[in-house]
Amino acid sequence: MIKKLYFLVFVVIFRLLSCQEVYSDYYKLRLRYENLEENNSKALPLIQPYINKAKKEKNYEKLLQGYKDGVFYSSSNEEKLKYADSAVWAAKLSKNKDLISSAYIEKGVVYYYHYKKYQPALNEYLTAYEYSKNTDNKFLKFQNLYHIGVVKSYLGYYAEASDLFKQCIYYYGQKSKSNLHPNEIFNNKKGYLNSLHQLIICYRNLGKIREADSAIKTGLSEVGNNPDYAQEKGYFLLAKGISDFKKETYPLALDNLNQSLSPIKKAGDFAWLSVDYFYIGKSYLYSKNTKESIVYFKKVDSIFQKHQFILPELRENYEILINHYKKEKDQGQQLYYTGQLLKADSIISKDFTYLAPKIHKEYDTKTLLEEKNKLEKANSWGNFIIIGLIIFALGLIILLIKRYKIQKNIQQKYILLEEKFILQQNPSEKPISTTEEKRTSLDEGKVEELLRKLKIFEDKKEFTQKGLTINKLASQFGTNSNYLSQVINEYKEVNFNKYLSELRINYITNLLFENKEYLKYGIETLAKECGIASRQNFSDLFYEINGIRPTDFIRKRKQELDNKRNFSTLKPI
Repeated sequence: MIKKLYFLVFVVIFRLLSCQEVYSDYYKLRLRYENLEENNSKALPLIQPYINKAKKEKNYEKLLQGYKDGVFYSSSNEEKLKYADSAVWAAKLSKNKDLISSAYIEKGVVYYYHYKKYQPALNEYLTAYEYSKNTDNKFLKFQNLYHIGVVKSYLGYYAEASDLFKQCIYYYGQKSKSNLHPNEIFNNKKGYLNSLHQLIICYRNLGKIREADSAIKTGLSEVGNNPDYAQEKGYFLLAKGISDFKKETYPLALDNLNQSLSPIKKAGDFAWLSVDYFYIGKSYLYSKNTKESIVYFKKVDSIFQKHQFILPELRENYEILINHYKKEKDQGQQLYYTGQLLKADSIISKDFTYLAPKIHKEYDTKTLLEEKNKLEKANSWGNFIIIGLIIFALGLIILLIKRYKIQKNIQQKYILLEEKFILQQNPSEKPISTTEEKRTSLDEGKVEELLRKLKIFEDKKEFTQKGLTINKLASQFGTNSNYLSQVINEYKEVNFNKYLSELRINYITNLLFENKEYLKYGIETLAKECGIASRQNFSDLFYEINGIRPTDFIRKRKQELDNKRNFSTLKPI
């Protein structure tokens, strides 16, 4: 217990003190492809150097990351599964249980999300669970908990599943609002939204309509119009459409269901796409538009034919089609859809026969035994609780002192940056450099022309162009990149990349100082505003040039403006 408390305090202190990441060659290699969309196979040749480097250096943690990237960017399910297998292989070489657990979850997700094969997915999740039982990595623990909940929900154990999703929502919700790295906040927000969607499904099937509607409203509010959460928004719109259908507001149901189609199609989630088609079909059917409803019921069957997967709630799809063709006296179609219903029943029954006993035996029973053992051990640790609390209190005091020093350092850097921009607004006269003062092999006239064009380039804020390179800029200036590079190096006293980065960061910093509206923008929006594609790259450059992270700067600027506003509203006594 004491060792665990020591470790907990150490981890918390270390994370708060680690304000700057070390960016290695691996980071630079990932920069080449990290902005590509999911399932974009163009990333795969760019990932291979990352994998090769990790193999050569026997860096199994990075090798695992490379294979996970392969899963993310592969365009075919077969490729995703191959990369997932390689991820498990790499993780096992590391002998790190957290990495091994993470790799098995990754493989389980491929089976669940891309193949909708619950049986092999559950096997991977349970293996991951075995490796993660004693982990201190809570994100990993709740990631596995979420996927176990998904299987329970599929089996119809909605009450049990909802308890797991509530735990996940609480954990991910807290983390997504904490002072973490933007990528960690993004991942936790994804976990929160997906857990909320799964809880809505449980509520709907438990008949808790009011709770489901409240969760849907929360979900739609959380995602807003953020393109990063377009897929999640699709799920919430689908849930809203189903809720509207059950309330018999069919036009509103059709509106929400049709809006949800595009993001769900784009995500390639054929299982929820079939649910979408089913409820669109039912909405048309109950609106007395039978002809249109049959079109969508047949789309559900097309997905079933292609993927040999169907959710239990879609069984009614075939009952409706059978009854429709029975009325139409079309025995051929009636016989076909009867066969499809029998096939669907066979697949659902097979899943339930395998999954239900396995999850009870290998997860539920083991979980209960582990809780029993924990309770028994807790009694034997009673004498150490007070000592542990004292140690924790001391650690907390140290933590607060360290945190105070960090905040003080951030405040000092903010003040220095503020002074820098005040000086820029009131510059003292400086001698203008001439071509004679620099050593260059270029023609003086050519140098003067390029310097003039650079001045226009700066004044017109053309440096905010996306994807700007020295070759592109040289082409715009009607010169070659070597001439331009030489002039920038000698007259700006930095290389082109540094010159461009400073222009962009100084520009956005100035906007943040002068226009409080920009303080409302997210990091990704600010990055795009100044021409930087990656929010991580923007954050790193901002820190490198200004000595403070953009999130810390924005927080300090808001505090300063609030203090000024509060001071101005004070009335004299």
